[in-house]
Amino acid sequence: MLVSIIIPCYNEEKRIEKTLRTINHFLIEQPYSYEVIVVDNGSKDETGEIVKDLQKEMPYLKILFKEQYGKGWAVKEGMLAATGNYRLFTDADNSTDISQLKDLLNWAEKGYDVVVGSRKISGAKVNNQQSITRVHLGNIFQYIVNKIHHLPIQDTQNGFKLFSEKSAEKIFKEQRTFHWAFDVELLVLARRFDFKTKEVPIVWHNDIRSKVNLSGMFMMIVELLKI
Repeated sequence: MLVSIIIPCYNEEKRIEKTLRTINHFLIEQPYSYEVIVVDNGSKDETGEIVKDLQKEMPYLKILFKEQYGKGWAVKEGMLAATGNYRLFTDADNSTDISQLKDLLNWAEKGYDVVVGSRKISGAKVNNQQSITRVHLGNIFQYIVNKIHHLPIQDTQNGFKLFSEKSAEKIFKEQRTFHWAFDVELLVLARRFDFKTKEVPIVWHNDIRSKVNLSGMFMMIVELLKI
C-alpha cells in the first residue's frame, strides 16, 4: 500500500520544517510505503528552499511549485500528482497531528472512499479554543452549508481529509472551487458520484496565527452559491 500526504502551503517558512519532521517521525514507523507532496502555492518567503533542503534527508519528499491560486488549487494539483492508493491532505500548521491518519486509514480499509476528520462530532477534542467570534462565524457557515447543500457532515472545513485513489481521481478532476469553500465542493462531488463517506472525530489544535475574517466569510458564502 502506498499512502500520499499532500500539504498545501503559502508562506510557511516558520512552520513547514517542524511539520515535515513530525510527519517523517511518524512515517518511518509505518508498515506501508509513502510519499509526501508539498505544494508551494506561490510563496514569497523561503518555504520552497526549506523543503528542498529537507529532501536531502527525506528522499520520499516532493515539492510542486504552483502559482498562487487558492488553497483548493494547491490541494487539487497535489492530489492529481499523487500516486497513492490513499491520499490525505493536511494543513502545513500540523493542527491535526499526522498520527491520526491511522484512524482515517482504518475506515478507508473498511470500504469508505472519503474519510473526513471532524472537530464537531462526539469524541472530537479541540485544544487551544478559537475565539468566540471565529467559533460563531464557523457555526454560521456550517448552518448555511447544511441549508444549501444538505451534506451529512458536521465539519466540512477541517483540513484533514483522506481519499481513496479512485475517489481522488474522480473528484479532483471535476473540482472547480479553489478558495474558501473548496472543501464543500469536494464533499458535494463525493455525494454526486456515490462515494461512501465517513466523518470521524479527531484531536485538533488551534493555531492562533490562522485567521478567518468577515470578508473571508462573505466569499465563502458566494462560493457556496456557485457550487
